[in-house]
Amino acid sequence: MKSKVADKPQPVISAKDARRLFLGAQGLLADSARKATRATLAKLIEQMGFVQIDSINYVERAHHLTLASRLDAYRHEHFTHLLETQRHLFEHWTHDASAIPTGWFAHWKPRFAHYEIKLRYRWLGTRMGDKPEKVLADVRERIAREGPLRSQDFEHDRKGKAAGWWDWKPQKAALEYLWFSGELMVTRRDGFQKVYDLTERVLPSAVKLAAPSESEHIEWACRTAFERLVIATSKEIADFWHAITLAQARQWCEQAATSGEIVPVIIESANGESPRASFALGDWQQRLRKLPDAPDRMRLLSPFDPVIRDRARAARLFNFDYRFEAFVPEPKRQYGYYVLPILEGEQLVGRVDPKFQRERGVLEVRKVFWEPTIKVTKARKTQLDEALARLANLVGAVKVEATL
Repeated sequence: MKSKVADKPQPVISAKDARRLFLGAQGLLADSARKATRATLAKLIEQMGFVQIDSINYVERAHHLTLASRLDAYRHEHFTHLLETQRHLFEHWTHDASAIPTGWFAHWKPRFAHYEIKLRYRWLGTRMGDKPEKVLADVRERIAREGPLRSQDFEHDRKGKAAGWWDWKPQKAALEYLWFSGELMVTRRDGFQKVYDLTERVLPSAVKLAAPSESEHIEWACRTAFERLVIATSKEIADFWHAITLAQARQWCEQAATSGEIVPVIIESANGESPRASFALGDWQQRLRKLPDAPDRMRLLSPFDPVIRDRARAARLFNFDYRFEAFVPEPKRQYGYYVLPILEGEQLVGRVDPKFQRERGVLEVRKVFWEPTIKVTKARKTQLDEALARLANLVGAVKVEATL
């Protein structure tokens, strides 16, 4: 990483301090037993930036797991209210489908324009049949006339079920294209199926917001990413929202370092890798001093939690190698289909392989994998029992069956 200020002495930050700053920025050092209201939840999601939404329901939906790991008394209906009634959140794309504070909606307009061009080129001739413009027009007209609709509300002549997203019927591809390009929004989900409506009906105020200029958009993307990471490389800043290019992030970091808003630093690694050149917010030391101790408990993290989403970063900061294995063939899995990392204080100390057996109301824990350096004490087993009990309560299980 080259910088005009690279010749100045660069602070060396330990992996422990970098980890604390990251956990604090992502809401994992706050008291998880605090009162959980809609306002608390809205503030938490804004602090994190967004929360990823995923369709897998092996244990619980990813966004519920992520938020419940930070709020013991998290309630599903609070999230639904913020997203589908209050419209404090909207659903769209970051690096994946996510719930995002609606206050930032204007910064999705450049993304809408990008997807409109990108997907029109890729999809119109391949996924929407011989008359793609007619399919798009028909979908627009039906939703404008009838109101919110699902993909299954549109007839099609495919024989059998779709093989995957690449085998969508033309109307489903049209709905997704219009959603990606901003003409439609997901107004709610029925059984996790998207229900689409016109954006001006879902977000009538937000849709009127002017799109930012390129410089305004880059400034927003970098500044808000840094607030939620505190320490990052240019690539990690670009990757946070997936809204700007690496070159744009590098240029912004160079300018911000010159002005003193951020400072070049060296981050030590917990896993023995060489120290890594990064940037940190200028007040990182003050932020570090103000951070509380982590809650004295174990928490089970979602496989899509932002703390572990970047596998390389998690390895450097926590000395914890996590791979999501749902898409790995079963014989090749090392741990399991939907494994949840165990966060003990500020350390990732193991992982559990659970499944919610809904027909029996049982949270089944098939195996627990402790990290090699962890001594499995009676106190640790008790804390894990308590974490599993909280998970069971979240998913609605009547009991936990586990061999610990």
